[in-house]
Amino acid sequence: MTRLLALLAAAVVASAPGAGAADDASVRYLLSRERPGGGFAEATGTPGLSLTAWVVLGLRARGASPSAATRGYLVRTEPRDVPELELALMARAVSAAETAPQVAHLRAAIRPSGLIGSTLNSTIWGVLALRQVREPVPAATKRLLLARQAGSGGWGWAAGVPPDSNDTAAAVQALRALDVRGRPIARALAFLRRHQNPDGGFELARGRGSDTQSTAWAVQAFVAAGAPVPRGALAYLSRMRRVDGSYRYSARYPAATPVWVTSQALPAIAREPFPLR
Repeated sequence: MTRLLALLAAAVVASAPGAGAADDASVRYLLSRERPGGGFAEATGTPGLSLTAWVVLGLRARGASPSAATRGYLVRTEPRDVPELELALMARAVSAAETAPQVAHLRAAIRPSGLIGSTLNSTIWGVLALRQVREPVPAATKRLLLARQAGSGGWGWAAGVPPDSNDTAAAVQALRALDVRGRPIARALAFLRRHQNPDGGFELARGRGSDTQSTAWAVQAFVAAGAPVPRGALAYLSRMRRVDGSYRYSARYPAATPVWVTSQALPAIAREPFPLR
């Protein structure tokens, strides 16, 4: 089984642009975490839809396709809420699985104000999910996202919550997917730059310290905006990679959820913003 996984990972990575040994190990690491039912789980956990969707997106960014068992898991597992529906829809879309029922459910979550679900976070991911399946996004949603940009240039998880780098990076990707350019994007990138530390990594909020996921989100935002990736960011991610291909959460803390962290690092390593091509 181990040899089969290694051969599959090697074949996948060899066909991906810019692939190297580090990516091969990371793909192999994620593939090894698939459980018999097709879902993915952390070493001591049980399979979950959100984590499985993240793994599928991470692998797809490296050019890999999920197994038939994983596609089946995505199809038969019901999302618990709107954010999980959005992730699952994106994973289904890149897996060539049926998406029409999920698109209908997501559209039912769009409010007259343009809000998708109940938070800015779910609205941002709603845009990314709809664009991943090449569905139109209501003009009200675009207006709402632009109106909710804070004076600092960032976006928060929800109304009244301070902006953070992760939601801001996701918002940049969503707005670029809606062909927004100019000042809103420039202000958002300036906000993100203020969250980069001397070690090259980015932090979720000021004073938190650099971490792999925040750095990966920032890289994706700059790529989506067509702007140069800030110096040191990719080198920081490289330093967080362990021998087995998984990624640490930060220099100080190993990841308690290495499958999740690694899945979110791979699109940045591949320089692939959401929605994935």
